[in-house]
Amino acid sequence: MTAEPATPALTPVVPPFRGNLLGEARFQVEFLGLLASGVYRGQGVRPGADDPVLTVPGFLAGDASLAVLRTWLRRCGYRAYRSGIAWNVDCSEAAVRRLDRRLADVAERSGRPVTVIGHSRGGLLAHAVAARRPSRVRRVITLGSPLSSPFDASVLTLAAVGGARLGQNLLRPARPQCLTVDCPCAFGRDLREPPPVPLTSIRTVEDGIVRPESCLVDGAENVAVRGSHIGLCVNADVYSHIARLLA
Repeated sequence: MTAEPATPALTPVVPPFRGNLLGEARFQVEFLGLLASGVYRGQGVRPGADDPVLTVPGFLAGDASLAVLRTWLRRCGYRAYRSGIAWNVDCSEAAVRRLDRRLADVAERSGRPVTVIGHSRGGLLAHAVAARRPSRVRRVITLGSPLSSPFDASVLTLAAVGGARLGQNLLRPARPQCLTVDCPCAFGRDLREPPPVPLTSIRTVEDGIVRPESCLVDGAENVAVRGSHIGLCVNADVYSHIARLLA
């Protein structure tokens, strides 16, 4: 009897992530909630001892987007530093190299390893630079960063990525795979490496920009909160977790 050919296994099709752009507008309410919270006033927060913290903004954002976080960190006794990123749309490899130089400067100034906090795409850059320079990094804290699937974002976000890719292709025509899953640069390799330092991935289950499941990372502490993706920068629960981790 002739054996029938085996039926090939079907790969589950993951539907596009539509997100919830309108829901992201509530970050303003979350900011007011942070200002009214005890953690923002320092209640229950162990004072830092001038420990260095480097903040890295998300896609289409700059250091100004994390100004509230840095102000709070300084009031709590930490030395908070900007990344030097004005608009996070550049080639990932080029961005990591610049962040590496900034990390070296901060580590040299403080004389101790640095905690790196990255929001969204900033968390991808933070993880990559930690993979290259683990001796300079104390820990990495990511906020809504799709570390397990970097392009698992909403349709509108991916359209914005496509626009940034077009700009990169005009500037660097020899790199057509920039900002894609096929990017051959060292950045992609570093992103696939297991966390070389303690890593905490904080995600919101109500994320309207990044699929929440893409923020789950093997070998890391995975923490879930409620709120918007943009609001992770001003979320009182996120600040409580950051205070715990820094202490």
